[in-house]
Amino acid sequence: MVELRKRKAPPPPPPPPAKKKATPKAKAAAKAEPKAEPKKAKESAAAALIPKPNPDAPKILLGYTLSLEGFGGEIQTHDEKKVTLAQLVEKSKAGVVLFTYPKASTPGCTTQACMFRDEFTPLTATGLDIYGLSNDPPKANTSFKNRQILPYTLLCDPEKTLIEAIGLKKAPNGTARGVFVVNKDGKVLAAEPGSPGRTVAVVREIVEQMGGKVGGGDTNGVHKATEEKKVAETAAEVADSAAALDKSKTSTPLPA
Repeated sequence: MVELRKRKAPPPPPPPPAKKKATPKAKAAAKAEPKAEPKKAKESAAAALIPKPNPDAPKILLGYTLSLEGFGGEIQTHDEKKVTLAQLVEKSKAGVVLFTYPKASTPGCTTQACMFRDEFTPLTATGLDIYGLSNDPPKANTSFKNRQILPYTLLCDPEKTLIEAIGLKKAPNGTARGVFVVNKDGKVLAAEPGSPGRTVAVVREIVEQMGGKVGGGDTNGVHKATEEKKVAETAAEVADSAAALDKSKTSTPLPA
């Protein structure tokens, strides 16, 4: 007869390790360690840093008719005369073009100003008055106007009241390059940022819609003042050459 052996019961599992008591130093370190913020909280904090548009700022939209009285506050011309947009529009025959630029006498701004200079005659043929607008002081704009022989007035807006009103203030404290056009009735015909070429092209399109003809440049090639400057420079070169020739003749010894 076969004898059956009983299996031995498995040994009991070892008891769990005793929890170590946290020392006062470890407790203090745990409290000091910053807790990970939830993802949504981080996104909210980042969104708070993005500047929000001013709800009280005027909405500049194409076709919108502005109340010009008091619009944009008071600014100055390059020769320090106080003026408002309402006064400029009232003085014009058909409306006002404001092209904005970040800083006088810098390369991009010079290109833009000279493009409006060279097309000044056709762009003003339908009665629009052209003005350059920046937050530069009068002295800087006067120098800019004289150096580039600009045929239009430059407007100085250090406080950027008008620049902000037409929607072309650049955060945090600058001026965006762009163009703003308003007609005699206060209707907005253009209000947009853009490159030097784009700002001129916008005004060309408006002039053509008003019945004017713009051929991509002044009909005489350049503004009259620029042509006069070239003539004067040529005359000066001729005079210098003649003087040098006379000097060489008098300095040459006569034959014995």
